[in-house]
Amino acid sequence: MRADLVERAVRQAQAQRPVRVSNFSAPSRRKQDLSGRSAADAWRAVVSALRRARHAQRRRDRSRGRLSRTVTAAVCVLAGLMIVISAINAQGTDLRPARNTDLVGLVQAQSRRNAELTRQVTSVRKDVDGLAARGSEQSELAPDVSRESRRVGLTAVTGPGVTVILDDAPSSVAANGIEPDLLVVHQQDIQAVVNALWSGGAEAMTIQDQRVISTTAVKCVGNTVVLHGIPYAPPYRIRAIGDQVRLHAALDTSEPIQIYQQYVVAYGLVFREKSEERLDLPAHEGSLDLTHAVPYSGFGVRSGTGVR
Repeated sequence: MRADLVERAVRQAQAQRPVRVSNFSAPSRRKQDLSGRSAADAWRAVVSALRRARHAQRRRDRSRGRLSRTVTAAVCVLAGLMIVISAINAQGTDLRPARNTDLVGLVQAQSRRNAELTRQVTSVRKDVDGLAARGSEQSELAPDVSRESRRVGLTAVTGPGVTVILDDAPSSVAANGIEPDLLVVHQQDIQAVVNALWSGGAEAMTIQDQRVISTTAVKCVGNTVVLHGIPYAPPYRIRAIGDQVRLHAALDTSEPIQIYQQYVVAYGLVFREKSEERLDLPAHEGSLDLTHAVPYSGFGVRSGTGVR
């Protein structure tokens, strides 16, 4: 009995050992296989996701690149078009009218102030002359004073004479690419006419109805002429009282005027002269004082020992 029991136990042990080994080892191998397959799948999923993200980013970059290049080109074309339109409309002038308007207003205000001061000076001088005349009515110098007043331009005069008109070339000539300085009247052109009329025996003269006296200066400022502190724009009208034949002859023989006549023919500048049976020239209004520049002594001169 005892032997049977031992033999039966041995057989049972032998029969159960493969089962325990099989039950222990099989699940471990399956677990290892399953874990291996899960890691590989996860890696492939991650790689696939990264590739998809990279492709999507490339597509977005390509679309953004085309859009940005298109927008940049459109902005450049628009800016160039605006520059061309501005250049065409400007025609060499300033498109910022505010600054020009301020300058024009300043010049006009100063011109009005100069005119008002001139009228005041004239009124005061008339009062002074009237008071002086009362004291010199019985003087032997009265005729001489009256004659000299007419000569220096302090008395209005009337008589036959000549009128000369100078003007710039028409605006249509400027479109041909000609130098602008050749198409406008300069101060030397006005001075040439004035000098020719004086040499022809003119007794009295006006420029733009301003009486010309010994201290009158014609100054060119930009495209205007300043006379007695007041700017004038063309056309310029010069009138002189005197012998008409001599005045016309002096204009015809003046060399500077002959040169100006060449520009009249070439570029269309204006030069007209005509005889007048009666010219009424006003008296000079304004100061008779001659102003001039003087050296400025406010700066020190450096020497070897210091400033003196």
